[in-house]
Amino acid sequence: MRSLYFLLPGTGKRFACGGLWAELKAFELAKQICSAEVVTYRQREKDTLFLDDVLQQTDLSNIIFVMSWGFDVAKLAKRLKSHNAIYHAHSSGYGFTLPSSVPIITVSRNTLGYWGQLSPSSLIYYLPNQISDEFSVLDLDRDIDVLIHTRKSSEYLLDQLIPALQQRCKVEVINTYVDSLSILFNRTKVYLYDSAEYWAQQRVSEGFGLQPMEAMACGCQVFSSVNGGLSDYLDPGFNCHKIAGYSTEYDVQRILKAIANPVPPLPASFFDEYRSLNILHRLNVILQEVNEFFDHKQTYPATIAPLTRSRLAQLAIKRIVAKVQKKLDSR
Repeated sequence: MRSLYFLLPGTGKRFACGGLWAELKAFELAKQICSAEVVTYRQREKDTLFLDDVLQQTDLSNIIFVMSWGFDVAKLAKRLKSHNAIYHAHSSGYGFTLPSSVPIITVSRNTLGYWGQLSPSSLIYYLPNQISDEFSVLDLDRDIDVLIHTRKSSEYLLDQLIPALQQRCKVEVINTYVDSLSILFNRTKVYLYDSAEYWAQQRVSEGFGLQPMEAMACGCQVFSSVNGGLSDYLDPGFNCHKIAGYSTEYDVQRILKAIANPVPPLPASFFDEYRSLNILHRLNVILQEVNEFFDHKQTYPATIAPLTRSRLAQLAIKRIVAKVQKKLDSR
């Protein structure tokens, strides 16, 4: 197999976020299948390859560049157009398109559908994000009624729901980044997550939404929005509750009911799709196919017309002409 070069703007605190950690997890998993390296492109880092230097090499045919940072992908794709590159797609809605020479690996079925519509001539795969084994039920005393992480939370959650809940139960609010929440989740009865407003402001989608899944794996009852990638696995009424349901009073009523009436944790098998064993299997299959594709691309050009705006306009005109001709023929 070709080596994978995971492109990241940097790995320091400046770029710390869920997307960075998810990509670094994917990198660690990939290393179990083939040679893989992290390559930064915005800032140089000690003991890490830098993209400008890599592109000086004369032969990169045995390298596959893995793009993932949504805001940078359009520029990176142009820069790498003569090389083997794939897009590891987390969020959707950035507004760019990609040529069919760039396979797309999506972290959610929500994003899979987005690219399936936008790039019907591209190879597209589904590879969910990994949920670490540390996120499981530890049978700890659940001394926290409600847990909220302020990052990405809506104004409604912060300004209306939390104050209302604080008068009725024990609420723990986290306002700093936490590397691992497994212990906190195991001490919590109900976890609240509401990111729809945040992502609407960013004008891109929730790529996966790992924290609600991690909370569920630790036995929390979850009240969450179901936007973007969250809709892959959240099923209101069956494995979670939809937050922001009509009124603050109704939310408080439902949350207090959940606190007073704990339910059994979801079966461990529910999370098998997102554990490393399944992801390694899927990644191996995907990389085999991607490598075969890049072998093919060395010899054969693309022959399927892309679904561009101009082509859509042409198809619309053809459809109108065909309808008019059909009416004329029927007279």
